[in-house]
Amino acid sequence: MKKQIVAAAVAASISAVAMADISITGAAKVNYTNVDVETANTPDTNKFTQETDIKILGKSGDTTVVVNLGGAGLDHTDTDNSTQSGGMNVEDVYVQTNVGGVTVKSGTWDNGNNELRSSARANGKFQANGSLGSLNLGFLATTDGASDEEYTVGTEVGGVALSYTKKATGETVKASTSIGGVSLKYLGLPSDTANNDRTYVEAAGSVGGLDVKVGKASADSVATISGDSWLGDFEGNTSGDTMYLTAGQDVTGIEVATSVAGNKVTFRNVTVDDATTGGAAHDTDINKIIVTRPLASGATFELTYTDTDDKQSGKDTTALDLELAVKF
Repeated sequence: MKKQIVAAAVAASISAVAMADISITGAAKVNYTNVDVETANTPDTNKFTQETDIKILGKSGDTTVVVNLGGAGLDHTDTDNSTQSGGMNVEDVYVQTNVGGVTVKSGTWDNGNNELRSSARANGKFQANGSLGSLNLGFLATTDGASDEEYTVGTEVGGVALSYTKKATGETVKASTSIGGVSLKYLGLPSDTANNDRTYVEAAGSVGGLDVKVGKASADSVATISGDSWLGDFEGNTSGDTMYLTAGQDVTGIEVATSVAGNKVTFRNVTVDDATTGGAAHDTDINKIIVTRPLASGATFELTYTDTDDKQSGKDTTALDLELAVKF
């Protein structure tokens, strides 16, 4: 009996050691959205959505294995039946390790959104990053579909962080610095195609307890801005500030955020210019108020009110989004 107890204790300790380098984190949120289209005979829409994401991370020394799972979950509107996403989808799966001071990453992962382009996920990625003196060097190869290779070099000059990436179809240029408490940022996506460049500039700082950010995304005549950032979600065409942009349209935004009675209150004004006729009389103006409050339960409640005035189409909307989210 004693031997069995000892064996069980040893087995439990071995299991604990085996699990010590495995972690599971994630997030879940539920949203209720009401959209009112200010057009005659157009009814409001009401919708509940749910989204869950799970990240599994395993470590062994300098080697890390990451698996990201995501699922849309419940999707119910007032005009159709509830639908289910079919469970969790495998999104990112990659291995990252260190070989002779070089960080090597291989697998599938999303490159993330920014203010100029939407994100993309591909299989068969290989990435290597290292340093040579004051230079940070990077290489990325993608073999999913058409083969594409990227070469990156970065450094810091006089307090300015600089980065340049050469791609098969263009370049990515980044620069950032801080002057007198004001953060400055530049993002450029030059293209080998004529009149297809995109640029973004941003300034951010704090004034009298207010966090202020101003940004402008510009596109040449045949370039189109996409992506999901603080400027807005320009990857869909449903409601609020979720829309498709067309070639040549620019986006300008200002954000002011502060704390009020334990709540974070954010105001955003975003203007999308009309590339066809031009002039402010045909622009789209988006005003958004976001109130975020942490709850004693560990969850976070967020209220978002969006007013969209589309002068070009004459279609104005107001949207109320109530979100309950938790991270673990």
